Amino acid sequence: MARKKTERIYTPVESMSHFARKIALFNDKIAFRWLNKQHEILSMTYRELSERIRRQAAGFSAAGLAGKRIAVIGETSVEWVTTYVAAIAAGGVAIPLDRELDAKEIEGFLTFAEADAIVFSAGMNAKLAPLAEGHPTVSKVIPVLPDAAWEENPRVLPFEKLMEMGAAEAEKGYDYPAAADLDRMAEMLFTSGTTGSSKCVMLSERNIVSTVNAAAETVDFSANDRTVSVLPLHHTYELAIMITSLNYGINVAMNDSLKRVLKNFALFQPTGLILVPLFVTTMHKRIWDEAKKAGKESILKILTTISHTLRGLNFDFRKPLFKSVNAAFGGHLEKIICGGAPLNPEVADVFSEFGIEICEGYGITECSPLIAVNPYFAPKRGSVGPTVPSCIARIDVDHFNEKGFGEGEIQVKGSNVMLGYYKNPEATAEAFTEDGWFRTGDIGYMDGDGYIFITGRKKFVIVLENGKNVFPEEIEEYIADQCTVAESVVVGRKEPDGDAITLTAIVYPRMDAFKDPADHAAIEESIRREFAKMNRKLVSYKQVRNVEFRYTEFEKTTSKKIKRHLVR
Repeated sequence: MARKKTERIYTPVESMSHFARKIALFNDKIAFRWLNKQHEILSMTYRELSERIRRQAAGFSAAGLAGKRIAVIGETSVEWVTTYVAAIAAGGVAIPLDRELDAKEIEGFLTFAEADAIVFSAGMNAKLAPLAEGHPTVSKVIPVLPDAAWEENPRVLPFEKLMEMGAAEAEKGYDYPAAADLDRMAEMLFTSGTTGSSKCVMLSERNIVSTVNAAAETVDFSANDRTVSVLPLHHTYELAIMITSLNYGINVAMNDSLKRVLKNFALFQPTGLILVPLFVTTMHKRIWDEAKKAGKESILKILTTISHTLRGLNFDFRKPLFKSVNAAFGGHLEKIICGGAPLNPEVADVFSEFGIEICEGYGITECSPLIAVNPYFAPKRGSVGPTVPSCIARIDVDHFNEKGFGEGEIQVKGSNVMLGYYKNPEATAEAFTEDGWFRTGDIGYMDGDGYIFITGRKKFVIVLENGKNVFPEEIEEYIADQCTVAESVVVGRKEPDGDAITLTAIVYPRMDAFKDPADHAAIEESIRREFAKMNRKLVSYKQVRNVEFRYTEFEKTTSKKIKRHLVR
């Protein structure tokens, strides 16, 4: 049952300096809430946030960094957000970096991007200490909380000092430079490296603002919502939604630890969340595990069936029926925006029955990142929806699927598409077709209404000896749904005595689902039986013929995607 289409109430963003000014119109409404080390809630109003951004941009100007390339790294914080916006609004380039990278990788990325300065949180001090001694391109090191040892170091500009310089400039009447060229490079993003080779994506200011406006136009959020920011901000998806949320005037709380995420949901009581499928499936499993432990699994299943039947008769009693389920997320959760990887539609169905609607989106870093969103007012199960207003898509058809739709690579054109890869003209040329469409590398089809359905990743496709294409992501969805498996990767194993390919699943079991986690033989026997049962639901060429086991999690990126290139 879709929600009614609501009026989209927002002011379109014209530039990042326009964004920085306009959010002041929300006045004393709370923009951010977060916890200090004593677990006390601190907050900042929109008026204060707007002024902070202006002072920081003025500080960059006073420090000779206006128009320069400024990296930002650390946990989600007010300083992270203001650095990103101020760097671009001051005419420069923002370079978000992954705080999970090791020091040498960070130094290498800074050198490659020719960064002029870096702003970082206190948690990064030890890792980035060598930068204070020297770097080929970075001339200013800006720690939010500097170590005492850096006190006399001329390369170190404490964040507080930067803001003091900015305050002095602001009093003199500092204003942002005119955003004359929206097509200039304004952001440099290093891809997550799930394929083993990270590239530096160049985004223009037009790319950034067009994506913010497209998200504001298509996602059912409003100034009345409360969210909790969970994903790392260097992740393009989270960053785009963060700026969009502030453009709406949403109250955004900052999660301080993944270990405390459920406690923070209870504390900040979000009405909406922005998550990747791994978080959603983990939440889904937790709901059912808790029900099972409490001996209420059967009751929950019955209530779900009753609710579904009543909704079919236009009676919606989900809030009172599943009050205890929603309580685990703060008691007010109504919607989740899910993106970054495919989501099992059956998981979305279950959440919908609990009164929490999941709206799936689709994007890629090179498209700033938003391409499509399944509309909240007219969703289609299993689809990521039609394209957002900033772009159009087409399918480079190479075959017709069982439903009669042309299937092939999804290609995109629009104001959200990147300028190219920095210092990599060959990769840039390969990323575009001769007539200028961006090659996403994702395989899918569009139905008659223009809704996109993603079936797999071009680079991961397994080609069987009979010519059939198998997309491992599709099989992995079945495994997650049918088996007691926490994580899986499906690969094609070539037989040693020929060219035949055996579809093989490498699985990490859900250890808490078994009485004796140390009894690996019993675990493997049980899971093999589950695979045999699952295979009966799949066409013959998609059936998993071999199962391999591992008892450690797969290595992942910080956006929680399995690093498939490391799986052997």
